[in-house]
Amino acid sequence: MNARAAPSRPQHGGTLIEILVAVLVLALGMLGAAALHAAALRNNQSNFEHAQMSVLGHSMLDAMRGNVAAVASGAYEMSSWTCTAPNGSTLAQSDIAAWINSLQAQINPSACGRITCTGRDCTIGIRWDDSRATGGSSTQAFELRGRL
Repeated sequence: MNARAAPSRPQHGGTLIEILVAVLVLALGMLGAAALHAAALRNNQSNFEHAQMSVLGHSMLDAMRGNVAAVASGAYEMSSWTCTAPNGSTLAQSDIAAWINSLQAQINPSACGRITCTGRDCTIGIRWDDSRATGGSSTQAFELRGRL
């Protein structure tokens, strides 16, 4: 005897649960991609700020090279972090004021600078808030050394 199975009805689509699971997996993947993109943008801004600090630090060293006599007399010396541009009429004070204003305009309004020299070996320091970047802090510091 040959028993025939009853013909089954062919399946025409996914069940509602299968569709919900697929939408959930897709949504989680899209959220992960958005989070990754947001972190990349924050870190890209931090890298831009580092590049700007390098340019601004070198511009300050160049300004100091143009006024070596004032460097030798200590006119550019700022041993503590300075966040407010100094007032004054000397070239050194004007250079420092322009530098501090540039730091705050191009990097962060809370950026501060420091200049220390030993003879003609000078160190330019910049401190700013980099807490948005991965591994950054609110008192991130950058130093650039140069010989005048």
